[in-house]
Amino acid sequence: MQVYYPKLIAPTRRVGTREFDLARHIVVMGIVNRTPNSGLDPNRSMDVGEAIATAERALRDGAEWLDVGGRAFRSDQPPLSVAEEIDRVVPVIKGIREKSDAVISVDTHLPEVAEAAYKAGADVINDTNGLRAPGMASLIAETGMSVVITHSIGGPGEVVATPHYDDVISEVTEFLRQRADAAVGHGIKPEKIFIDPGHDLNKTTEHSNTITRRLGEIAAIGYPVLVACSNKHFIRESLGVERDSEALKVGTIAANTMCVYGGARVVRVHDVAGNVAAMRAAESLLGLA
Repeated sequence: MQVYYPKLIAPTRRVGTREFDLARHIVVMGIVNRTPNSGLDPNRSMDVGEAIATAERALRDGAEWLDVGGRAFRSDQPPLSVAEEIDRVVPVIKGIREKSDAVISVDTHLPEVAEAAYKAGADVINDTNGLRAPGMASLIAETGMSVVITHSIGGPGEVVATPHYDDVISEVTEFLRQRADAAVGHGIKPEKIFIDPGHDLNKTTEHSNTITRRLGEIAAIGYPVLVACSNKHFIRESLGVERDSEALKVGTIAANTMCVYGGARVVRVHDVAGNVAAMRAAESLLGLA
C-alpha cells in the first residue's frame, strides 16, 4: 500500500463558519448519539444534557466537527417516526449551537429531519442512504448545506442479511460517483460534497478491510473522503475482542491512520482525544502540515 495524496475537488472549503484546507489537514468529527440502541457508542444517552455534555467534551478534546444522530443504522430496531427523530436531534443541535461555532452535522436520511436540523443550526447532512430519499438532494441544494454521501446497499433500518459484491471497491466507487453526480444534478455545489465508503454498512469484515486497504481507489473520485470506522465490527473481529474492549480505541486509531494514508480527510470517532493526537501525527508523517 502506497500513500495516496488525492487531487481534491475544492480542497479549501468553508463548512458552516469553519474553513478547512483538506490538502493539509485531517478533520476529526466527534460522535454525539441520542439513541438507546447504538451498540458502537459507549457515550450514547437519551438525556439531552448528557448528549450536549458529550459534545462539549469532544470540543475540549479537539473535535472541529460534531455529528448528531437520533437513529441507529441497524435493522433490528423498533420503528421510529419522523417526529420522534426530530425530537431526539433538534434539542441537541440547538444546545451545541448555543455554545460553539463548530461544524454540526445531523446523521439522517429523512428530508423532514434534515430540514428541522438545518433550522436548529446544523451545517451538514450526513446521509447513510446516499441521497436516495425523494426530496433530500433538493432540500440540501436549496439550503446550501454541505452533505456526506455514504454508501450502503439497503440504507438505515433495512435488512441485508448476506451482503454480496463481485468487487466491493468498484461497486462502492461507482455508487458514490453516481450519487455525487446526481447531487450536482440537483443543484448541490461540488464544493459542498463529501463521500463515505460506509465501512460495515451492509458489508462483511472482509469487505471493510478491503475498503481500508484500497481506499485510494475510492478517494480518486476527488471529493474529500470521510471514514466512519470507530468501534465497528470489522475492527472487533480483526482484533478478536468484545464490543466494550479498550482495544477498540487502538484498533480505531490504526484503521483511521491507514485510511488517511489512503487519502481520507475526515475521521468520525467516539474517542476524540486519541484520534486528534493520531491525526496530528499523521499530518506530520505524511508531510501535510
